[in-house]
Amino acid sequence: MKILLVGLNHRTAPLEVRERFAVDDPRPWLDKLVATDEIEEAVLLSTCNRVEVLVTTRSADSARHRLHGFFQRELSRGEASPGRYSLYEFADREAVSHLFRVASSLDSMVVGEPQILGQVKEAYRVAAEVGAAGPVLNRLLPTAFAAAKRVRSETEIGMRPVSVARVAVDLARQIFESLEDKSALLVGAGEMIVVALQSRRGAGLAGVRVANRTPSHAAALAARSGASAHGLDELPELVAGADVVLASIASARPLLGVELFSDALHARRRRPIFVIDLGVPRNVDPEVNRLDGVYLYDVDDLGGVAEANAEERRRETARAEALVQEEVQRFDGWLSALRAVPTIRQLRARAEWLRREEVERASRRLVLSEEQRQGVEALTRALVNKLLHAPMSHLRSQAEQEEGIAQLQAARELFALDDTAAPGAEADGEPPEESEPE
Repeated sequence: MKILLVGLNHRTAPLEVRERFAVDDPRPWLDKLVATDEIEEAVLLSTCNRVEVLVTTRSADSARHRLHGFFQRELSRGEASPGRYSLYEFADREAVSHLFRVASSLDSMVVGEPQILGQVKEAYRVAAEVGAAGPVLNRLLPTAFAAAKRVRSETEIGMRPVSVARVAVDLARQIFESLEDKSALLVGAGEMIVVALQSRRGAGLAGVRVANRTPSHAAALAARSGASAHGLDELPELVAGADVVLASIASARPLLGVELFSDALHARRRRPIFVIDLGVPRNVDPEVNRLDGVYLYDVDDLGGVAEANAEERRRETARAEALVQEEVQRFDGWLSALRAVPTIRQLRARAEWLRREEVERASRRLVLSEEQRQGVEALTRALVNKLLHAPMSHLRSQAEQEEGIAQLQAARELFALDDTAAPGAEADGEPPEESEPE
């Protein structure tokens, strides 16, 4: 079984390309992927800064070709020029390491931001829900979450969590010097908006309005933070009354256009508006930036600001990377054990160790001649061989099937082969016997 990851991110594709690959609902894409002969399991992660597909396969070359075609012909919907982006690809241990780094926010635009872990968990939840995650990914993703937890709890990266939304609020403070007499409009009701509202407390904004496609969602969010709630039909009036506009809402096309801001500037008597567009696809028409009095920043712009303030977090990166590699090594051990021969040899070795221990224990209580001792040896060895014959034969025959992976894992759990304190675990360090029971 091979693990393969193909994707693009903020380093390999500009925002205007990434937004064309953005996936709102991964379910139909996952169904299409796992329906092919090349791919066994799949998870699709789509955020404002990356789109990645992680799969397991028994035919790495065929799956690699399938995934590249998936990005270039299907996911991009034919709209992204191949010259504007490059796909990266990782296999096996490198794919596992990349996933763990992503979940731990070590590969993020803002190192240490907490949102990415929730996004990876949601991608896995959807894959499990539609049946696209199988025995390997059902082990791999939770291990990635454990790695991320260790990074946040054992390093300083998570001590002062940051995010693109918080960087946006800090930038607004720099532009206006003081936000105490400024009002803000937040368009959306998702996680980015929640973070922005939390950051607002420290920023000192005078008033905040929340507008969303579903007014009840805006109302629920506003009630928790002392803001007022509105529908998108109120945008012209809301934009005209806002000094800071932060947008992060799911939309296939920009909701805030040039005419909207032009009218708002007229109503404001040309007082400037600071606009932060966190949407992917973008929520604000890029042409808005041409208007005098509107200062528009998108997620790539904010990444540059975050990079300038990331030196303190970088000092903790080496420690975090070491923790990630420990978890990668642990997963590698599990994956290696899911091959039939190591599992069978370990089971055989533990059974033989227990057999010898019991024979020795009995010999100390009984007075046996050499002939009798050899008879006990032959009897117990034959008994162990007969008991193990059926399960071992079954594991060998099923090892190359997808369900065989689940059965190998079940066997390891049933016989406690991953428990170093289980009876017979002392045999794990011994060299394997020359032969195995037939």
